[in-house]
Amino acid sequence: VQLQASGGGLVQAGGSLRLSCAASGNIFSGNRVAWYRQAPGKQRELVAAMTTGGSPNYADSVKGRFTISRDNAKNTVYLQMNSLKPEDTAVYYCNALAFARSYWGQGTLVTVSS
Repeated sequence: VQLQASGGGLVQAGGSLRLSCAASGNIFSGNRVAWYRQAPGKQRELVAAMTTGGSPNYADSVKGRFTISRDNAKNTVYLQMNSLKPEDTAVYYCNALAFARSYWGQGTLVTVSS
């Protein structure tokens, strides 16, 4: 199973982007899915995560601005990002925990200009 992230790009501060993560197989349904990000010179950090039947959890820095969602029928997970700030600039990675292993997408670059 492979994960393909897309939707990154260059946006001005205050703008919005929606990231998508498509899986080549059915690994999102019933499993934990998440988005992480890694800014230059920094460690990868959790941005948002959700499990089936549970409330999503978000990093404090993105609460109220980002929303994680999934479409199991399309094997796709989304990250809606609003009110973007320059400090949101990073490579964003999708992740799924399924079949006793962790799956990662290749990353998509988000650049927010001031």
